[in-house]
Amino acid sequence: MNTPPTRRKFLKTGLLTMAGAAGTLILPGQASAGWSLAPEKSLTLHNLHTGEKLKKIPYWSWGRYLEDSVREISLLMRDHYNNKAIHMDTELLDLLYAMQRRLGENKPIEVLSAYRSPETNRNLRKHSNGVAKNSLHMYGKAIDIRIPGYSIQNLRKVAMSLKAGGVGYYPRSKFVHLDTGPVRTW
Repeated sequence: MNTPPTRRKFLKTGLLTMAGAAGTLILPGQASAGWSLAPEKSLTLHNLHTGEKLKKIPYWSWGRYLEDSVREISLLMRDHYNNKAIHMDTELLDLLYAMQRRLGENKPIEVLSAYRSPETNRNLRKHSNGVAKNSLHMYGKAIDIRIPGYSIQNLRKVAMSLKAGGVGYYPRSKFVHLDTGPVRTW
């Protein structure tokens, strides 16, 4: 005798089927942030050190990352001290996208620091005790940002509400640090 599926089983099967069709698994928390539900994800970025800008660059479309766009974003996020770049973590891009969605606008995310080469990180550590020896910046998994029109306090609150990595609050330097490491704040 077949028993009708429970509501939970029905919803779980439906999500997995939809996710399989899109090539993406929708995880708890991601749906509310809009990370995997949009047919396209784009970012508007402004590197304050180089002056470079990318306006509404789509980096994800219909379940896959657009490698040319990810490369272009990674270049904008390069170490501005020596022009070295690495492939930025796509989870970090998704985190930035979720920030823009939560704020409800597509104002440019001002990039103060993203990728840092090990040499740059060492040099910055000599002049500041706020630079981690094994910083996630060196792996393309961290970024320091501002967004015009939003207070640093508000950006911090929005970032913390995403529960998706590290959130550092630097009010004197006027930026918020985001990373894709464990969920934590400082």
